[in-house]
Amino acid sequence: MPNKAHHEINRLSWNEGTKAHNSHKGDQAAFFRAGGNTLFHEEQTLLGDISGKTLLHLQCNSGQDSLSIANHLGAAVTGVDISDEAIRFARALARDSGVPADFIRADVYDFFDNHVQLFDVAFSSYGAICWLSDIQTWGQGIASCLKSGGRFVLVDFHPALMMFDAEWRLSDDYMGGVAYEYDSGVGDYVAMTGAAAGIDSLEAGICDFHNPYPGVEYKWGVAEIVTAIIDAGLQLTHLKEYAYSNLFKPFPDMQEIGGLRFAVPAHLPQNVPLMFSLVAELTP
Repeated sequence: MPNKAHHEINRLSWNEGTKAHNSHKGDQAAFFRAGGNTLFHEEQTLLGDISGKTLLHLQCNSGQDSLSIANHLGAAVTGVDISDEAIRFARALARDSGVPADFIRADVYDFFDNHVQLFDVAFSSYGAICWLSDIQTWGQGIASCLKSGGRFVLVDFHPALMMFDAEWRLSDDYMGGVAYEYDSGVGDYVAMTGAAAGIDSLEAGICDFHNPYPGVEYKWGVAEIVTAIIDAGLQLTHLKEYAYSNLFKPFPDMQEIGGLRFAVPAHLPQNVPLMFSLVAELTP
């Protein structure tokens, strides 16, 4: 059963974190009016030709990837996120950039219970899974949002990455839905990475950010994620692991390998899974 009390903690934490993230990114509306694109090659390839299709972007954050999908891949996009601040920003960004997309403020589990539209594609990416308190209900919810023959596309950071501490020592669980509560809440990962999500050069924005609200994350293994999708009636058609992470640099000694991609330090084994992707279809 979804833990709505934890979700409320995270909603407040994301509201504050989102303000810090966007404070570094410059004039985002101008970026999108000029044809800017925040998507990486991986998700663009997996999404494929979706021109004219309806796409549901779950946990869409502030809408930058949603607008990139709408503008560059031609889908009619609906973004859903729990953060009031993220959805407020996404709606304003769509208006000011002239890129059409709809944005709904909702806990994804509430959206699953109340949606009326069915979609050709459901999509989620980069730091989404760790906020899910019930992986089986999530899988069922995705299936409930898809048309017959529809697809679900996921690109996310590999749960194995979060097993390690800053010294690359094994320190945390890998699976089991274990909840971790931490006082620091959602951090300013944009400032930490040193790149403004591919939108603009890093600006000062909010400095020395400290989130006054805590956060709660969950540890789900890849097998648990895949099983939730299969148990919901979807057929897995693609599963891949990557030895790098797009944009995300959780440890200071990670090496940048180009294109805002990061890998483990050179003195450690290199074939460590840092990211994974999957595609599944709701067969007729």
